[in-house]
Amino acid sequence: MRRRRAVPPPPLPQRDGVDAVRVRLPAGGQWATVREHLVGRLAAGAGVVDGMFAAGSIVGADGRAVPADTPYAPGMFLWFHREPPDEVPVPFPLEVVHRDEHIVVVDKPHFLATTPRGGHITQTALARLRRELGVPELSAAHRLDRLTAGLTLFTVRPAERGAYQTLFRDRLVRKEYEAVARHDPALELPRTLRSRIVKERGVLTAEEVEGEPNAVTRVELAEHRPDGLGRYRLVPGTGQTHQLRVHMNVLGVPILGDPLYPVVTGPVPAGDFRRPLQLLARKLEFTDPVTGVEHRFTSGRVLAAWASYEEWAAAQ
Repeated sequence: MRRRRAVPPPPLPQRDGVDAVRVRLPAGGQWATVREHLVGRLAAGAGVVDGMFAAGSIVGADGRAVPADTPYAPGMFLWFHREPPDEVPVPFPLEVVHRDEHIVVVDKPHFLATTPRGGHITQTALARLRRELGVPELSAAHRLDRLTAGLTLFTVRPAERGAYQTLFRDRLVRKEYEAVARHDPALELPRTLRSRIVKERGVLTAEEVEGEPNAVTRVELAEHRPDGLGRYRLVPGTGQTHQLRVHMNVLGVPILGDPLYPVVTGPVPAGDFRRPLQLLARKLEFTDPVTGVEHRFTSGRVLAAWASYEEWAAAQ
């Protein structure tokens, strides 16, 4: 069996809480130089790549600048920092619910992505926490959608990250969500929905299709009001993309503020903080795989439409 080559430690420090990009040159291909490969691989364009080489910002495992005409060598590692996009600051605080030497649990606000991706780099929960807490090794154990608020778990020690991620993979974490939607008195609840949900890459929405169920959600009505709103308790048994949003839409009570279900009006652009999706990761419970402690965390947030529907609906 061929041994996988070990990844060297990153020679570049984080920038604004964001790791440098690591590239490993693949086997095969007809590239003559490192520059030729990166120009074809990166969407930045030849001018940007040439500027990075000229500035000496593309380095090898030893931390030294790699010249543009370096011969292509399969398996070679390169590191560099992308210039972050202009980002609108998300003007809501990250509330630390729990912190110890192993984990950090935060109550994430709406509109803040969990980890750097796409156009959201420094304005993410991970980058902000690394900066605010001074813990560059911090990593996310799971992710919440940018539009969803609530409890999110981060790990402090890189060697322990896998143990916490395994909890989510093996469904050993009990998660409970809360949503605000229209109240339908004819809808029989509680009930458990089981269906197959598929989300294709590049497509904004997920959809139910025929086949073996891969998405399970228990839906309960926690309470309802005379104004026609309901507050729902959602307990997912699985973690498919947009699962809760799809299942609420299937029931005919789509979550308030959803830009994708039942009608696509989004995605919500960065900087538009007017009407947050009324979905909250309310509770997180699990047995700590490192310490054995039974953790039970609860978000202290109140969904805006439930607190004052008129203010939420009229937000500009």
